[in-house]
Amino acid sequence: MGSQGGFGQSKEFLDLVKSIGEARSKAEEDRIVLTEIETLKRRIAEPDTTRRKMKEYIIRLLYIEMLGHDASFGYIHAVKMSHCDSLILKRTGYLAVTLFLNEDHDLIILIVNTIQKDLKSDNYLVVCAALNAVCRLINEETIPAVLPQVVELLEHPKEAVRKKAVMALHRFYQRSSSSVSHLVSNFRKRLCDSDPGVMGATLCPLFDLITIDVNSYKDLVVSFVSILKQVAERRLPKSYDYHQMPAPFIQIKLLKILCLLGNGDKQSSEHMYTVVGDIMRKCDLTSNIGNAILYESICCVSSIHPNPMLIDAAADAISKFLKSDSHNLKYMGIDALGRLIKISPETAEQHQLAVIDCLEDPDDTLKRKTFELLYKMTKSTNVEVIVDRMIDYMISINDTHYKTETASRCVELAEQFAPSNNWFIQTMNKVFEHAGDLVNSKVAHNLMRLIAEGFGKDDDTADSQLRSSAVESYVRIIGEPKLPSAFLQVICWVLGEYGTVDGNYTASYIAGKLCDVAEAHSSDDTVKAYAVTALMKIYAFEIAAGRKLDMLPECQSLIEELSASHSTDLQQRAYELQAVIGLEAQAVENIMPVDASCEDIEIDESLSFLDSYVQESFEKGAQPYIPESERYGAVNMSNFRNQDQHDASTHALRFEAYELPKPTMAGRSPTVSSSTELVPLVPEPQPTYPREIYQTPSVPSVSDTGSSEYKLRLDGVQKKWGRPNYSTPAPSNTNSDSHKTANGETQRDGASNVKSRARDASYDSRRSPQVEISPEKQKLAASLFGGMSQSKNKQSGGGHKASKTTNRAAEKTHMVKEVTTPVQPTQDLLDMGEPTIASSIPSVDPFKQLEGLLDITQDASAQSSGSVGATNAPDITSFYAE
Repeated sequence: MGSQGGFGQSKEFLDLVKSIGEARSKAEEDRIVLTEIETLKRRIAEPDTTRRKMKEYIIRLLYIEMLGHDASFGYIHAVKMSHCDSLILKRTGYLAVTLFLNEDHDLIILIVNTIQKDLKSDNYLVVCAALNAVCRLINEETIPAVLPQVVELLEHPKEAVRKKAVMALHRFYQRSSSSVSHLVSNFRKRLCDSDPGVMGATLCPLFDLITIDVNSYKDLVVSFVSILKQVAERRLPKSYDYHQMPAPFIQIKLLKILCLLGNGDKQSSEHMYTVVGDIMRKCDLTSNIGNAILYESICCVSSIHPNPMLIDAAADAISKFLKSDSHNLKYMGIDALGRLIKISPETAEQHQLAVIDCLEDPDDTLKRKTFELLYKMTKSTNVEVIVDRMIDYMISINDTHYKTETASRCVELAEQFAPSNNWFIQTMNKVFEHAGDLVNSKVAHNLMRLIAEGFGKDDDTADSQLRSSAVESYVRIIGEPKLPSAFLQVICWVLGEYGTVDGNYTASYIAGKLCDVAEAHSSDDTVKAYAVTALMKIYAFEIAAGRKLDMLPECQSLIEELSASHSTDLQQRAYELQAVIGLEAQAVENIMPVDASCEDIEIDESLSFLDSYVQESFEKGAQPYIPESERYGAVNMSNFRNQDQHDASTHALRFEAYELPKPTMAGRSPTVSSSTELVPLVPEPQPTYPREIYQTPSVPSVSDTGSSEYKLRLDGVQKKWGRPNYSTPAPSNTNSDSHKTANGETQRDGASNVKSRARDASYDSRRSPQVEISPEKQKLAASLFGGMSQSKNKQSGGGHKASKTTNRAAEKTHMVKEVTTPVQPTQDLLDMGEPTIASSIPSVDPFKQLEGLLDITQDASAQSSGSVGATNAPDITSFYAE
């Protein structure tokens, strides 16, 4: 290699990289880097350093920054290199500047002028380098300086420049949406770009815009569907394929957009059914990218208006994920199943055994995802099994975040679906015992309120049984070590209210337990306060009942200790306890009645019981109370204060930003609407493909005046994205070609179906040995999903459908198929019940439909044939009425 390295760098730089790689400690690496920094400081400062050497020094500075060391002394040299005329040096300078600086750095102002000059360069590589720097360095304050040049580059003849200009405009929108709010219509224009790369880059800003305001982009549903159909039919160049999948990342982004547009909108969803079904059928499950597209299709199916056939196809795809040996695919299957059960709850019953296998899988991430699925499908019939499983899982984990989340979910499910109050109390005891203070404090108050209120019916026997069972469980638990503070507060309150009500325990026994709690938790003032209050209730109930009061020595010592406590709250409680003990039975009964925790307390906000005292004070010469707002001088002082504030605001500096310049629209006719949005893209009414008919949404009319400014006029659109003759109209005097095409499509679909069935058969043959299901799993499946079906032999996801739900679903599906069978005898799984139209309708370029730019003066014969086809076509909404 001589003196040069393998990638054009000097041997000295290669030796630096080698020495750092061979360093045996961090201290040795730091020593080498510091030596290199001193060398670079000395050489960069030399006046006769050549540009080639400076380029290498800047690259070495980048390497030093990557290692975590400070190379700020060379930032200014990277800025100077971005001013060079040489393309290599300029791109190196821009690369270094974008990696060295952030958008708020002080040196940014030095390169804005250079970026403005490079954006107007004749060399498109220089323009691309400047646009890369724009996306990384331009902040909100400098956006107006480069915004006009970036907008002009949207019409650049080079597709790479247009793509980067779209990305720069998207970056501006992310940083300051108000700066480019008047330019969002440019994204609609670029969606019609002849280059797929520019179109794909436009999908990202459109996704952000649709996320914020869905209704403003409903008119683009047919356009997005048309683009997705062209991509799925491989009309893009081969360079966009990835693992034999046509433009998969564009497909994923389009499916995400369709999820937003079709959510809760039946009319928009009907346009998506066919293309989403085709994509799910054509996905290659042998590659990760194919599985990703299939997963995104399932998410789209679960978001748009439900369609029975798409739901069945999504369920079959989920079963393939759950059958896989890969934990990643199982995770995707569980997540997709959780999305699908929102619109089709019976789908989970098909995969019950697969879900149970994931629940018992050693992979912790998959187990957590399965618990999320069970949380979504919990109901009153399976809440006991699911909550018990979740509590066992909560006990086994040590992560505080997941433990808190699992505990809150257990509490939520128990409060919502509890079959009985006894089960609720036992479940809360387990959650408090094992989750500790991670449980929300509101849960403790809800538990105490439930025990106090009982079943909410006039059944005193059931309420007393509930309280007795709570007291028994708490007496048994109170002696265990390391109980959480919130749980101890609940225990003390319950024992104080109901510890001696049923007569199973004496007052001395309960008082001894409470004293033990206060002694064991001497550092927790809250627990001791609850214990002292519970002791006061126990002794008060004994005195009110007329029984002899025997105070334990440990209770007496506890009262004496708390009477001298530094906490005023504990002192007051101790003195109140001593005072209650010395009162008579009638007074104690009035002060602390039995079982009065649920009684409403009347609050006298006017303090009327003090009226006699106030009147007596007036008679003795006391002055009445005067509100502060009415006192003498208050009004004048407020006026002076307001005047001072006004003077301060008048003479203070103002920091409001200057108003943005309003865009000048040259040549606009005054009759045109002031909206800056592009005219919505509307397709022609005739069908694009022989097997599907789109419903054209209603679009507001626009005046002809100024229409040339709003509608795009692009030539040669029939040559975009694939075969040059795909839009050539067929001869109008014969139907044989269209019939052959339909047959050809059917044969190809049949071949793909045969291939998929052969792959599934080979997969099933590998897994053909039937594994005997253990009785434990059958019992768990019966508890979670309502039992195993005996009447159906269909297996999906390793599980069987529940009998009643499956029969109803099968009858419903059979009815739908009977309705659609007369329209089309041979129906595919995802045919959506649409008729095959074999006619002589001339084919129209679907991309022209996307643009909505067909001329009004189009060929009359094409219009007449299209109108005939539209007239003879059945109403597509009738097929989805069921």
